[in-house]
Amino acid sequence: MSPPERGTLVARNDRVPSRSGYERSRLWWEIAIVLALSVGRSALYSVLSLIQALTRETAIGDQSTALNPSADAQAFWDVLYQFLAVGFGLAAVALTLWMLWEPAAGPFRRIGLDLRHPLTDLARAGLLLVVIGVPGLALYAAGRALGITVQVDASPLDPSWWTVPLLVLAALRAGLTEEVIFIGYLFDRLRRLGWGWWTIILATAGLRAAYHAYQGFGPIIGNFAMGVVFGWCYRRWGRVMPLVVAHALIDIVAFVGYPLAVALWPALFAPVPAPTPTPGA
Repeated sequence: MSPPERGTLVARNDRVPSRSGYERSRLWWEIAIVLALSVGRSALYSVLSLIQALTRETAIGDQSTALNPSADAQAFWDVLYQFLAVGFGLAAVALTLWMLWEPAAGPFRRIGLDLRHPLTDLARAGLLLVVIGVPGLALYAAGRALGITVQVDASPLDPSWWTVPLLVLAALRAGLTEEVIFIGYLFDRLRRLGWGWWTIILATAGLRAAYHAYQGFGPIIGNFAMGVVFGWCYRRWGRVMPLVVAHALIDIVAFVGYPLAVALWPALFAPVPAPTPTPGA
């Protein structure tokens, strides 16, 4: 019997090669990540759109849809989509962890993103919160006073019951995204390329600063300093967990405390009003 032609399916009696638990786990993670970054995400949003259409009073046959709809939605759907955006935003973190996965050690233990040392990690995170978080907020306020920092509206000023949980999730996403990629992943890969430790620390700190450049010069300086300190700590501790916790706590304080800061220091933190259009312009 001649072999199957190129592009045809293999014979039905061909056996699927057996795979180890490690290989099967990697395949399932790979499938989940690819779907979360592509068609799986679109499929879920499409199903939710159908459910939303079915719950309206208007019959589905009398409704219309747009390929690029506006963000104007009811509160429930707005919250749901924000929650899903946070979840899908973590797909890049999952992909990074998958690429760090090796037979000898899983990605979580390899970069120290686990719960083996909870008390030590919390203590180190608290130290970083004091060393980086407090001066960072002061640097932002100083930048606003000097006019070199963009006004950053960290959270809504009219919060609803779901606002704080969503802000906490957003802070966790930011901490995981930046620390896993900037520190855990890039330190591993750049070290394999033969880079020295201080070259890696300064390069990743510069990338972190560029990542926040849209906020102005104050946050650029603050995030570069944060990158240097976090990189040095990771080099000493070998664990990314305290960095993630510290980053999340800094953002939670900034996000949740933003309305209070606006009330106490409106000149520095209040949203900038939209410019009034010039008549006849």
